[in-house]
Amino acid sequence: MSEFSIKFRGVRGSYPVAKKDFLEYGGNTACVEVNVGGHLIILDAGTGLIDTGNDIMEQYIASGIKNSERTPIKAIVLISHIHQDHIQGFTFFRPLHVPSTTIKVFGNANYDENLSDELANLLFGKSFPLDLGDIAGNLDITDLNESEGIIIKKNSEVIIKRIETPEDEKIGKDDVLITYYRSYAHPQEGVLIYKIKYKDKVLVYATDKECYQGGDTKLTNFARNCDVLIHDAQYTTEDYLNKFIPKQGYGHSTFDMAIECAKQSNAKQLIFFHFDPGYDDKKLNSIKNNYEKTYENVKLAYEGMEINLL
Repeated sequence: MSEFSIKFRGVRGSYPVAKKDFLEYGGNTACVEVNVGGHLIILDAGTGLIDTGNDIMEQYIASGIKNSERTPIKAIVLISHIHQDHIQGFTFFRPLHVPSTTIKVFGNANYDENLSDELANLLFGKSFPLDLGDIAGNLDITDLNESEGIIIKKNSEVIIKRIETPEDEKIGKDDVLITYYRSYAHPQEGVLIYKIKYKDKVLVYATDKECYQGGDTKLTNFARNCDVLIHDAQYTTEDYLNKFIPKQGYGHSTFDMAIECAKQSNAKQLIFFHFDPGYDDKKLNSIKNNYEKTYENVKLAYEGMEINLL
C-alpha cells in the first residue's frame, strides 16, 4: 500500500445528485480520503464520507472476531468550512458510533464561533435523532487558529504547533505536517485551504474558493511546487459569466481559473474538483476531453479515483 495515497469519495458541490446520468463521476458531495504515513486523514465531510465510513467499518469488523480484538478506528477530519455540502455526511459516518473509535475534527466556523457548537446546532439535535454528546465514539473537535500547524507523529500523537517561519515547518522524517490558511474568496466566512506534507511530497486542497483577476497570489505561494493541487472547478467560464444568471461572487472557480492557479504555482498535477450538480457525465466528459487534451497533468476527479504519491 502506498505511504501517501489519495482517494476521491465525493466530488460534487452544493448538493448530492442521484441520477443515472451522473454515475461516471458520482453524485456525492465533497470528501477526499488521504492515507499518509499510516494515518487516515479525511478532507471534508460531505456525503462521500458515508461510503468512506462503510468501508472503514468493513475493515474494522474483519480485523477481529470480538470487539475487544479489533483494531480501533482512528481518523483526522479536516473541515474546510461548514456549508452544508461539506458536513452533511458527518452524522452518517458509522465509525462515530463505535465506542473504541477516536476521531479528531479540525476546522474553524468563525472567529467568534465555536466549531463544536456550530456542528451540534447544524447536524444534531433538531435535525438528527442524537445530540452531539450522544456519540459513542471518542470525538475531539478543535478550532484552528491562524499561524498554526498540525503535526502527526509516527505514534499517532497529534501536536498543534505555531508556524510562523519556514524553520517552524521542519518535522521528523516520519511525521506528517498539515498547514492551512483562511481564504476569504468564498462567502460567508471564508474557507480553510489545507496543505498535507509527508516525505517531501505535498498535497494542496483548495475547494470552494473563487479566483481573482490575475490570480490568487496567496494561494499560488501556498501551493508553490506542490505535487497535487485539488482545486475548485464548479463552473465553466460560460456559466460563470452567464449574463442571465452570473456566478461571480458565489465563491467558486472556473476550470480556467484552476488552470491559471496551477500554472502560477507550478503544481505538478492539477485535479479539478467540486463540480456543479447540474453537470452530468456528458457535460463533464466534454470538459475532460477539452482540458485533458490541451494541458498535461490535468484530470477531472471522479468517485473512486486514486492517486499515489509514494
